[in-house]
Amino acid sequence: MYGRFPMTAFSIKLTKNQAVVKSSRLVGEKARQWLLDFPETIEDFPFGPDVAVYKVKGKMFATLAFGAVSRHNQASEADDKQEYRMNLKCDPQEAIMLRDVFSAVLPGYHMNKQHWNTVILDGSLPEGELQRMILNSYKLVVNKLPKKEQMSLLLHL
Repeated sequence: MYGRFPMTAFSIKLTKNQAVVKSSRLVGEKARQWLLDFPETIEDFPFGPDVAVYKVKGKMFATLAFGAVSRHNQASEADDKQEYRMNLKCDPQEAIMLRDVFSAVLPGYHMNKQHWNTVILDGSLPEGELQRMILNSYKLVVNKLPKKEQMSLLLHL
C-alpha cells in the first residue's frame, strides 16, 4: 500500500462487440465534429432523431446514423451490434475504387449508388482517409453552388 490508497490491479475486458461499438462511437463523434467544422454547415434531422443530415447552403453532403446492424453479423441476431454509418457524396469512379480498397465502404444505403458511398465507422478506415472523403463530399456539393457562394465557402477551408 502506498499512502492511503491500496495498490490494486484490475482490468476491464470488453467483448469484441463492445469494443467495436466503443470504437464506432468514438469515430462517429469525431466524424460529427469534422462535419460541423465546415463553413456554414448545419445539422438537421428530417428523417427522425436517428439520422443526422449535414447540409451546406441547403444541399446535403453527408448523413450520419447510429444503430445500423453490422453487415458482419447479419446471420446471427444474438451477435448484432450497433455502429455509426455515414453516407458521403463521391465522384463515381472514386466511389468504385474506394469500395474495392476498403471493406468499410459500401454503395450508398438509400442513396444513388453511383454518387454516394456508405462508410461504416468501425475504426478500420484510416482517420486521414475518412477526413479526406468528408472534405471531398463537401467540395462536390459546394462546387455545384453559384460561383459567388463557392468562393466565400472555399476561402474558409
